Amino acid sequence: MPRAHPLWLCVFSLMAWCGLGLSASARAAAAIDRFEPSSWWIGFKDPNLQILVHGQKIGALTPKLDYPGVKIVGAKPGANPNYLFIDLEISPSAKPGRVDIAFQRKGRTLERRQLELRARDAGSAERLGFAPKDAIYLITPDRFANGNPGNDTVRGLREAANRAIPGGRHGGDIEGVIQSLDYIEKMGFTQVWLNPLLENDQPDHSYHGYATTDFYKVDARFGSNGDMRRLSDAAKARGIGLIMDMIVNHVGSKHWWMADPPGPDWINFGGKFSQTSHLHITQMDPYVTQRDAKQFADGWFVEVMPDLNQRDPHLAKYLIQNSIWWIEYAQLSGIRMDTYPYPDKAFMSEWSGRINAEYPNFTVVGEEWVRNPAMVAYWQKGHVNKDGYVSYLPSLMDFPLQDMMRQALLEEEKQWPQSGLFKLYEALANDFVYTDPGRLVVFPDNHDMDRILTQMGGDIALAKMALGYVAMVRGIPQFYYGTEVLMTNPGPRDDGIIRSDFPGGFAGDKVNAFTGAGLSPDQRDFQEFTRTLLNWRKANPALLEGRLIHFAPNAGDAQRKGVYVLARQSADDGVLIAINKDATAKSLPSSDYIEALRGKTSGRDVISGKPMNLARTLDLPARSITIIDLD
Repeated sequence: MPRAHPLWLCVFSLMAWCGLGLSASARAAAAIDRFEPSSWWIGFKDPNLQILVHGQKIGALTPKLDYPGVKIVGAKPGANPNYLFIDLEISPSAKPGRVDIAFQRKGRTLERRQLELRARDAGSAERLGFAPKDAIYLITPDRFANGNPGNDTVRGLREAANRAIPGGRHGGDIEGVIQSLDYIEKMGFTQVWLNPLLENDQPDHSYHGYATTDFYKVDARFGSNGDMRRLSDAAKARGIGLIMDMIVNHVGSKHWWMADPPGPDWINFGGKFSQTSHLHITQMDPYVTQRDAKQFADGWFVEVMPDLNQRDPHLAKYLIQNSIWWIEYAQLSGIRMDTYPYPDKAFMSEWSGRINAEYPNFTVVGEEWVRNPAMVAYWQKGHVNKDGYVSYLPSLMDFPLQDMMRQALLEEEKQWPQSGLFKLYEALANDFVYTDPGRLVVFPDNHDMDRILTQMGGDIALAKMALGYVAMVRGIPQFYYGTEVLMTNPGPRDDGIIRSDFPGGFAGDKVNAFTGAGLSPDQRDFQEFTRTLLNWRKANPALLEGRLIHFAPNAGDAQRKGVYVLARQSADDGVLIAINKDATAKSLPSSDYIEALRGKTSGRDVISGKPMNLARTLDLPARSITIIDLD
């Protein structure tokens, strides 16, 4: 073979170098680092799916696929050319498998990604959400139980574990919840609501989970997506549902979007911090100005939680699909939606409507933290609002009742009907504003407020009245972890202290609430009170489906001062609940409560198990709540 001329070698080398350089450039331009969601299911009522793709100049490429029952109906680059939004239509006839999507420029494939197409679990669309028959156990995962110390600190995530800091990460995780399911079941809880589990890769205070940095990934310090599904399956085997805490109003400042936003309007106020007014009433105010409405809904909570603009159609689809993805993947029985009135209200109508359409028996509870029941009622499904706003939200947190319960139990019974227990009576009477008060979630405390024993000034008798009332009143009761063993938060209000570690959940704990070791007599008594009450209510038709009646407290009557009596009634069963705040025992004529007794002359004290003769009097110990299962 003749030797090549040096000139031709130079030309050949230059051509090869240029070709390789162009190829490398093309590959770099097409590199995909985000493809969300990477999996989906066949058989939703809405056959459309949007895929968000992120990569250097990915918006310039054209997606192609060839898969029976799946077609691309649109592909649009974002305002930022590093984004591409692909719209798919998935036919019910499509089969499970991997849909290969090629990303091309001028007919040449530069990248490929696969969408995993799955079959839905049997009965998924008909799943039942949580209901009045349930009792919810609210857990802050980082503070409950450390089942896997190996994931306390994870390389690559910004914040390491440090139990010495109230606002730091302490190491609780999903494995800890799984290992605690026997305790949860025996306590009588039938639903577990976990504070957010998704990745929060923030520099500090990441433990609480409300500053999401990845919508499709469980925080590695809690475990994995697979661990979450494993928890759901293990809970379901015990008859316990899983409620996921979600946030669509905002993200964390370290969310991957923030380094390269999809567009200038993806974050409200152009991505610059502007404090929300927190004026909830602007969402219902018939005279509201656009400025005031915008400042509430578009304003940020804090600088490290950028506020999302759900008016962007691509973002709206992304958030709706993400919620559906988690319902399906984790086999959820419910969603608790954080800061429900803060996102764009038209979007929340669309979001709740889509969830309702795909899962008509599912339960979503929204957080509307106000004292005015009319403002809470505005958001409930079926409520006719004068401004025409339509919501599909089945349930809300009953903050108005919680606040009145606190006031009623703490206040001295002075003027009637303006103080003390009459406030609680009147708060419940306000149920006429709700479409379905029986679907509200009632609670003595939660992760954002003082523990109930702290609210009651350390008075255990009052705390027991609060817990008993919540378990017996209409609605769906929710209890915060540790309330059952009288956890408190002494000193100035500090969320990190409110969310303290559950005793026994961490290595070296001297007190163990799971086993009872080291608990004080008062803690043991309160735990047993909770356990007895919740296990008993599981099978009582009067509590699960019966109507409620109550008798107006009368502080002006010395005999009935400090007493509030309610009853729950079904066709054949009845329960009488009596709160006696007074320092003296009461013996009240049974004839006063004939509507509650309905001819019954005896019953059983639910907590003590002792028989009660109700033929002539209703006998109530001082400073107590008495719950009577009528014969």
